[in-house]
Amino acid sequence: MERIEKILRDCDALLEGHFILTSGRHAAYYMQCAKILQNPNVTEEIVGDYLCDLGGLDYDGIEVVVAPAVGGIVLGYELARQLGAKSIFCERENGKMTLRRGFEIKKGTKVLVAEDVVTTGGSVREVMEVVGAAGGEVVAVALLVDRTGGTVDFGVKTAAAYTTTIESYDADECPLCKEGKLPAVKPGSRGQN
Repeated sequence: MERIEKILRDCDALLEGHFILTSGRHAAYYMQCAKILQNPNVTEEIVGDYLCDLGGLDYDGIEVVVAPAVGGIVLGYELARQLGAKSIFCERENGKMTLRRGFEIKKGTKVLVAEDVVTTGGSVREVMEVVGAAGGEVVAVALLVDRTGGTVDFGVKTAAAYTTTIESYDADECPLCKEGKLPAVKPGSRGQN
């Protein structure tokens, strides 16, 4: 965890301010994992040392790694590369997560879902639904950052390279909004930056 935290700080991936998360919740801290994932050597190290080797997951038989666009794509690709699996991603079409671009999951396919950062787990659950509807079997979830302190439960084995608790708030109960602190910005994959 110390090594990952150092990487987060060295890459300026941990931001402080007033943020609107992908889930719609507000927070004083934001994990900009793209700052880590832009560096192939660092991504390779994190995946190899913290997700493939130390995650405690059994990756045998994984045929496909599926990630939600856009944040999970690079992590999913590197996981697939190291595991010798195929890498595909889901993306939103008319507000709903779906497989596009000719991607398919055959019935009975063993799938690993990869995501860069989890706050509520909504995107991961949506990807799991897409996989299930296609007939695939999600056997595990791999995360770069788990903001829930390890409390998120996807009903399958889950590994995170870095686990922390970063408090988030419903928009109407956000103390940062009530205090008038900075305008809230939305830096995530559905945001503006």
